[in-house]
Amino acid sequence: MGGYLDMISEPAHVKKLTAEQLEILAAEVRGELITKLAKTGGHLGPNLGVVELTIAMHKVFSTPKDKFVWDVSHQTYVHKLLTGRREGFSKIRQTGGLNGFALRTESEHDIYGAGHAGTALSAALGMCAARDQNKGDENVVCVFGDAALTNGISYEALNNISHTTRKFIGVLNDNEWSIDKNVGAISKYLNKIITTPRYNRLHDDLSRLVKKLPKGDFALRMGARAEGAVKAEVAGSSLSHEPPVLQDGRGGTASSVIFEELGIRYLGPLDGHNLPLMIKSLEYAKSCDHPVVLHVLTKKGKGYNAALKQPEKFHGLGPYNAETGETPSAKSGAAPNWQDVFGKQMVKLCERDNKLVGVGAAMPSGTGLKFLRDEMPDRYFDVGIAEEHAVIFAAGMATMDYRPIVAIYSTFLQRAYDCIIHDVAIQDLPVVFCMDRAGLSANDGPTHHGLFDIAYLRCVPNVVAMAPRHEDELADMMFTATRHNHPVFIRYPRGPAEGVPVKDEPAMLEIGKAEVVKNFTGNGKRKVAFFGLGPMFTLAEEAAEKLGEDFDCALINPRFTKPIDQATTEYFAKTADMIVTIEDHVLAGGYGSIVTELLVEKGIHTPLTRVGWPDQFIEHASSVGELREKYGLTAEAVVAQIKSAPASESAGNKASVVA
Repeated sequence: MGGYLDMISEPAHVKKLTAEQLEILAAEVRGELITKLAKTGGHLGPNLGVVELTIAMHKVFSTPKDKFVWDVSHQTYVHKLLTGRREGFSKIRQTGGLNGFALRTESEHDIYGAGHAGTALSAALGMCAARDQNKGDENVVCVFGDAALTNGISYEALNNISHTTRKFIGVLNDNEWSIDKNVGAISKYLNKIITTPRYNRLHDDLSRLVKKLPKGDFALRMGARAEGAVKAEVAGSSLSHEPPVLQDGRGGTASSVIFEELGIRYLGPLDGHNLPLMIKSLEYAKSCDHPVVLHVLTKKGKGYNAALKQPEKFHGLGPYNAETGETPSAKSGAAPNWQDVFGKQMVKLCERDNKLVGVGAAMPSGTGLKFLRDEMPDRYFDVGIAEEHAVIFAAGMATMDYRPIVAIYSTFLQRAYDCIIHDVAIQDLPVVFCMDRAGLSANDGPTHHGLFDIAYLRCVPNVVAMAPRHEDELADMMFTATRHNHPVFIRYPRGPAEGVPVKDEPAMLEIGKAEVVKNFTGNGKRKVAFFGLGPMFTLAEEAAEKLGEDFDCALINPRFTKPIDQATTEYFAKTADMIVTIEDHVLAGGYGSIVTELLVEKGIHTPLTRVGWPDQFIEHASSVGELREKYGLTAEAVVAQIKSAPASESAGNKASVVA
């Protein structure tokens, strides 16, 4: 006989279950997450942590009329299971399966798509404003994590809630904050109010009282109980503030300060795994005619020991053994990941130069900065999920003769575009940006594909932009960038590099100079000049090999997208019968476009075939290879384009550009 999860094909079915049945449902959902994600990978830890919260939300509210907005939305797997998408769950993040984030085109229950942090509060407030304009009665529930509160956009939204709408429901899903950080918030608040003379006497009296109290949990309990008594009455439930609320000892009430000061009623902290309490608290929030935030304490990986022991690993991972939590070990002799190559080079460079520092935005493992964090923690700065701040912070350090190396994913760096222009480029500051995930991030899909950076950087003055074809060249580019007194951007993809050994001493590259790996042989055959950017140089090599002896192929590694090597490009354009550019980037505004513009400017009409991604958002899939096959970024597809293109009588004849 099937369980309760088998009976749920729409959220209305959740409402029919009793309290005891909902508890069983929660256990079944956890089992589904653990067993299914073991085969596909995904964001296991965050979703195990919101099982009870999500069930309670669907018990109390009615989607799609009521709107759920999830920050980042990587924790919506439970929501997907309860909204009629269980059939596709076995292929989540795989070709033809569910997206790993909320996606408006996937379900009417996904009201707002996301993939980056800090967007939910603003979006939810916009929905509330629209509802108020329409005189509607739907509820808008915004689930945002503690990490989202490191993002400035979140505070901009919080600042506007109380004077924009009377009805706003926020759920702070707190799975990382500690008492130390909360106490720090209290300290900052007291520092603010004592600058006002009218509070001086009150502060002095309070200080004398505090000095008489024991430090630690006793003092915390006294303050918590006073506030908790009031809030328990309001919520209609007895909220326990006896630390520790959870095993890690969290449970202070200091985080209420910021919400109350901004005109938002605060309730909490609440045990996010207490399903009856979650339902009762959400019912209360639903009844409020004023903005309210429920502070919910959850544990990443709840119900799965392997995830509890390694929360960072199980935040997002590939396939694993469901029983042990073990992931497949790397194959012997496999190439290192690009981010690991970057991270180890960071350590080497910082050891040689005491003016180099690393700056990251909450992704030390994903970017490779974990190596610098572990080896030289005083040279590592993590600003949290605050890309704009990271860029401006680095700019500030650069004015003081430091050389910051900022490691941020290509897609996330888009969020700081204005800061790149206003704070770094205009001032021509020597900040180095290393952009991981340039190209496809297959499983994650369009919110994480880094397909636009060449286009958004090529128009910015003072900028140098590079793309290494292998890991040794990445080391050379990093070294070169640290010796260049202008902004530098280096793009490279996710996953394994090319397997090229990294030499002990990096080489200094000439800015804007391409590498001619193979010139024409002069065999009298049709001449094709391949410009393969970054790791796509390998694709150019494969295509040239497949063309065989019927063609005379040249292979050029461009290295630079800004400035490009005009002389080398012009030489091959005038010499070849066809030019082929290959890039892991959208065609619009990409490297192929840069070459096209140069040829037009020089009056060169050699046929040009551009290989890259089309003018659309690329979906998620099981692998990069599947997407390249679908969109024609394979050696076979390139060869077919070349063979089908009309042959010119001589180099320089007018012909159309083929994308």
